[in-house]
Amino acid sequence: MASVHKEFHVDATPDQVWDVLRDYGAVHERLVPGFVTDTRLDADTRTVTFADGTVVAERLVDLDPVSRRVAYTVVGGSLHPSHHHAWMQALPEAEGGTRFVWHTDVLPDALAASIAEFVEHGATVMRTALEAAATQSRGVHEVTR
Repeated sequence: MASVHKEFHVDATPDQVWDVLRDYGAVHERLVPGFVTDTRLDADTRTVTFADGTVVAERLVDLDPVSRRVAYTVVGGSLHPSHHHAWMQALPEAEGGTRFVWHTDVLPDALAASIAEFVEHGATVMRTALEAAATQSRGVHEVTR
């Protein structure tokens, strides 16, 4: 089984990141706008449409507010892995901000390279969106004081 693991720093609090990450049905609006163009939620499964036309059905496995972790598995769509399980987590960093962790396990191994490209591009979009949301949140708090 191949694994793709990505970690990056986000200039936002873990709670600010979690507020976006936990919104499972709105990844196209909040977490990766432009990278994902549409998300439709039906019970515990979201259908995600990526900018390149790839459509994937992802079933929610875990949404844990204590650990600020979301886990999901691919159950259908135009990507055809025999196994795809991923999780994302927002962890506090000692010097401030958030360590964002995104881990994916996939079979067959041959899909790892294309998944790694998706993760790399998606991580760049995520960091930008998460930091923009945190900046906007800080601005709202400043105005209301």
